[in-house]
Amino acid sequence: MQKTYLTKEQVLQKLKHYCGYQERCHSEVISKLYDLGVYKNEHDEILSTLIQENYLNEERFAIQFVGGKFRVKHWGKIKIKYELKSKQISEYCIKKALATITTTDYLQTAQKLFDAKSNLLKSEKNIFIKKRKLQDYLMQKGYEISVIKELMD
Repeated sequence: MQKTYLTKEQVLQKLKHYCGYQERCHSEVISKLYDLGVYKNEHDEILSTLIQENYLNEERFAIQFVGGKFRVKHWGKIKIKYELKSKQISEYCIKKALATITTTDYLQTAQKLFDAKSNLLKSEKNIFIKKRKLQDYLMQKGYEISVIKELMD
């Protein structure tokens, strides 16, 4: 089967649609460029066009990502930060995005998770096992040890 090559304009149109549908980070767009069969020497030009036309904005992506993962999946800051780093987001954007989570919302969410998990573990007789399971659950969700200790007390 013959592979069809897209013109730069066709690639740009596809990527505008791709970025318009949902916020994307640079690494996702670069991956998409490879999928479309675009040569590496053309990547920078296409990326800069998307940035200039405001289809691609790393800071905006990071803020959206943090908001979604915190509100919907109730992830803690550690897990969110790790995921953003895996998407090659800059440290500046990560800090700015994490700052959008208020301390009260963060602690309330951690408390809700703690209470919900405690209710599930009511049948656990051994207090140490129960505490360990609660701690493991909150750590897996990405909450800091200091927040977890505060909830345990």
